[in-house]
Amino acid sequence: MNLNTLSSRICRIEEEIPKLANTLSAMKITDTGTYGRNYEELSLDAAFRAERLACSLRSLIYAANLVPKPVLMETAAKAHGIRISHTNRRVEITLPGLIPKRTKRVNTTFLTDPLYASLETYTRENALPRFTDCVVCFSHIYDEKLSVRRVRDYDNLECKQILDTVASFLMADDSGLHCDAYHTTEFGDRDCTILTLMERPEFPAWLKQQENRSKTISDF
Repeated sequence: MNLNTLSSRICRIEEEIPKLANTLSAMKITDTGTYGRNYEELSLDAAFRAERLACSLRSLIYAANLVPKPVLMETAAKAHGIRISHTNRRVEITLPGLIPKRTKRVNTTFLTDPLYASLETYTRENALPRFTDCVVCFSHIYDEKLSVRRVRDYDNLECKQILDTVASFLMADDSGLHCDAYHTTEFGDRDCTILTLMERPEFPAWLKQQENRSKTISDF
């Protein structure tokens, strides 16, 4: 990459930073009780700007050939707190809390790229099941110290991009003929999303375990 191109890209990133700072400043002075809707819009705007900045910086690193993409994505996955575990019958993936669907066209690779890299590494080192007729369970965990007003409708969360990424590694087909989707909401010590994949006969036992968890939304 020549110096002029590099400088131009860095300038565009610099221009976005004050906009993010202004949004954060507005959040600090917004009364969440009275102006909850405004605060929600500001917080989403801040999140999307931060994601765009992260993706732009990654792109800059790729273009400059500074760090191989797999190495950078491994670091990003750790920053996201992405974790994968499995047994013979289930695969569990821990992700950050999913945010609402975008109302305008923006980059969704902020999370899917690190997730893809994590799955690629994990499947290379572990013999994972490849599910045919399965159930995919999204457990949406919300920080119990924050307002319950943050809980969102399931169809308003960005689950499709996550499922598409996971399906390429763990599922024969993610159509409705071969895959059922289940969502549940819980409260915990932090925001996160736990994605669990299993064959259909395993689902009743998993559901029973969920019912026995000590902290669910029904407790609030």
